[in-house]
Amino acid sequence: MTLQAWWLFLVTVSLLSATPGPNMMHALTRSVQVGFRRSTFAMAGCISALLLALVLSVIGIGAVLVAEPRLFSAIRYLGAAYLIYLGIKAWRARDGVGLAREETPSRQESGLSLYRTGFLVGISNPKLLLFAAAFFPQFIDHHRPVLPQFAILVVTYLCSDCFWMSLYGLGGRSLSRFLERASVRRAFNRLTGILFVAFGIAILRARA
Repeated sequence: MTLQAWWLFLVTVSLLSATPGPNMMHALTRSVQVGFRRSTFAMAGCISALLLALVLSVIGIGAVLVAEPRLFSAIRYLGAAYLIYLGIKAWRARDGVGLAREETPSRQESGLSLYRTGFLVGISNPKLLLFAAAFFPQFIDHHRPVLPQFAILVVTYLCSDCFWMSLYGLGGRSLSRFLERASVRRAFNRLTGILFVAFGIAILRARA
């Protein structure tokens, strides 16, 4: 892999990471809800899911999903259902305090719970496996050792996602100052709910 190919990969994944999606929206809403510092547990869950998906794609699981459309469909439906569930939960939050209210110490979610939810959000889109399986080889020089090149691409992707997720999280911390009014919190929760449901529907409508 040449330096030029790496730069092209970096620019491409940076644009992909910057685009609002389930992971970035989850980082933002968790930061609003529990504060930036504790939202890093959720971000770590999203990043862990991304790492797992990239590693699985490298070892060929993406090809398996292509060969087994029923398995892919089952995973896709589960992932979409989870995103839609999060959207409904946000929409129905009582008095608009669900995702947009910092929790009191006695009701704080544990770091493990935040991490687990972030991981489930991150792993809920199985098309990431197919994307990585098809996208990564475009930047690999097969005349050189392949594994070190894959490692560089995976680390680059993870660093890009961490950077943008942190920016979204910091944006959530700033946004929380404007969510003191119940009506504004309610609007924010419902907008978040609509976006998560839209992500879920998009996964259902997308062709494998």
